[in-house]
Amino acid sequence: MFFEQIEIDYVLFNDPPDSLAMGSLEETPPIAALVKKNEDDIVKYEKDNKTARYHILNHMVDNMFDLFIIHKSAKIIWEALEKKYGVDDAGKKKYVVGKWLAFKMVDGKPIMDQGHVFENLCGDVINEGMKLDEIFLANVMLEKFPPSWSEYRNHLKHKKREMPLQELISHMRAEEPSRLKDKPDRVTPNSSTNANLVETGAPSNFNWFKGNAKMKHQYWKSKKPNQNKFPKLDAKIQKHPGVVCYVCRKPGHKAY
Repeated sequence: MFFEQIEIDYVLFNDPPDSLAMGSLEETPPIAALVKKNEDDIVKYEKDNKTARYHILNHMVDNMFDLFIIHKSAKIIWEALEKKYGVDDAGKKKYVVGKWLAFKMVDGKPIMDQGHVFENLCGDVINEGMKLDEIFLANVMLEKFPPSWSEYRNHLKHKKREMPLQELISHMRAEEPSRLKDKPDRVTPNSSTNANLVETGAPSNFNWFKGNAKMKHQYWKSKKPNQNKFPKLDAKIQKHPGVVCYVCRKPGHKAY
């Protein structure tokens, strides 16, 4: 808090010092010195009170400023704000605890980066006045490991000696580089190469002709006898030409 940094936060919680009335002129010097110190304390308190009051009012919206400007004491203003808006502290505690409980490590992100996030969440919970034991935090962190670390988590959980949070983080720091080193490179199949192989392959005659009567007619019309790749017909069939199947080369059969 800003008031703590400039050491004036005491005016928010303490009443102004009482003035010590001077006695007779015959009072001893120690009493006079005490009075002098008391006067200095009063002057300092008044100065710090004005500074704190100014900063509090300066951060208010207009309607709140009009409501609190009548108060000359920073302590009175602060107590009124605490009474009206202090319930937010309970809500903030629930919020930070909720974030801490919901946090879960995932694969695909560096484990140490996620470990530091968990540490920061633990710090937020502690800053709200809640106590967290180091052994307890280490066991909670184990349960938040990502799926790929489940075997390592089980290994640590079976250790007989209890482990504080910082020791667990040291184990994680040593384990992560070895995991990255042993992790095999992922090879992605070259689908384009396979596609090229299929595309450049010559289609069979049957697939080329299938369902295309016009192309069949043009093919056989332009085909020369010496270019015919089909087996020759026997002499009997050659002497008696008729309708011949263009696929199986048998007479009397038609392929559609």
